[in-house]
Amino acid sequence: MTTVIEASGLGKRYGRRWALADCTLAVPAGRVTGLVGPNGAGKTTLLQLAAGLLEPDSGSISVLGERPAGTPEQLGRFGFLAQDAPVYAGLSVAGHLRMGAWLNQGWDTEFAKRRISDLGLNLRQRAGSLSGGQRAQLALTLAVAKRPELLLLDEPVASLDPLARREFLRDLMETVAEQQVSVVLSSHLIADIERVCDYLVVLTASRVRLAGETEELLATHHRLSGPRCDHCTLPVSWDVIEESHAGKQSTLLVRTSGPVLDPAWTVRPVSLEDMVLAYMSQPGDAARADRPGLEIAS
Repeated sequence: MTTVIEASGLGKRYGRRWALADCTLAVPAGRVTGLVGPNGAGKTTLLQLAAGLLEPDSGSISVLGERPAGTPEQLGRFGFLAQDAPVYAGLSVAGHLRMGAWLNQGWDTEFAKRRISDLGLNLRQRAGSLSGGQRAQLALTLAVAKRPELLLLDEPVASLDPLARREFLRDLMETVAEQQVSVVLSSHLIADIERVCDYLVVLTASRVRLAGETEELLATHHRLSGPRCDHCTLPVSWDVIEESHAGKQSTLLVRTSGPVLDPAWTVRPVSLEDMVLAYMSQPGDAARADRPGLEIAS
C-alpha cells in the first residue's frame, strides 16, 4: 500500500502534558481520509506535526516519504488548511493570490483566478470583510492552487453554517476529482465525514483505535440484541466494542471477520455515527492501558 503519511510511536508534549503519544498509523494515498476523535484526542497536533509546524518529542513521522517540510520542494508537495482558515485581514483577495504565486513554485495562476471568479469573490475586497465561508474558500484556493499531492485540512468547516459547509465540501470533492489529490480531513461532524471520506481513522486518547476503508469497517460491525450474556460465552472472533444489559437482554456492538449466524441474536447494521461514537466513548484509561501514567492534554 502506498502511503502519504506514516507515523510510528509519534508523540508531542507541551510541558508535562502529552497532546499526542504513541501514535502509530499509515494513511493510504489516493483516498479522502476522515480523521475523527473527541476533543483533546490529538487530531490538530497530528496534522500540525504532518505539516512540519511542530517537531515530535518521540517517535517519527514521514509525509510523502520524507520528513515533513524538510525541504522547499517537499513543502510544495502538500497543502495545509488550519481550522481557523487563516488569511490576512488587511490583504485583498488579489493580494493573497499574488502572495501564493510568489511563495509556491508550482502555483497555478489560471486555476486560482478561475476558482475565485466561480466563487464570485471580488479581487479588490479585503479578506477581513469576507464572510466565514468566503474566507474558508479563499484559504482552500490558496492550499489547492499550489497543486499539492496531499491536502491536510483541520476542521475546515467547523465554524461555517450548513449551506457554506455544503458548498465547501462540494468544491473540495470537485478539486479531489480534478487534481487526483489525497486528502486528510479532520472533523467532529460525522455527517460530513460520511459524505466525502472513503477511509476512516478514529483517534482517542492519542491512540489510533480504528482505521480502514469506510465501507469495509461498516460491513464488519454489527449491532446485536439477544439473551443476556457475558463475555465468556461469546465467540472469540467477536470483538465487543460496546455493550449494555437490561433485564434478560443484552445489546452489543461487535466487530467480526464474518457474518453472525447464531439465531439467538438479532443482527442490525451499524451507522457510521454509531460506530464512531462507540469507539470514542470507550474509557480513556482502557484506550491507553499499555501506557500507564501518561497524561493526555484535554
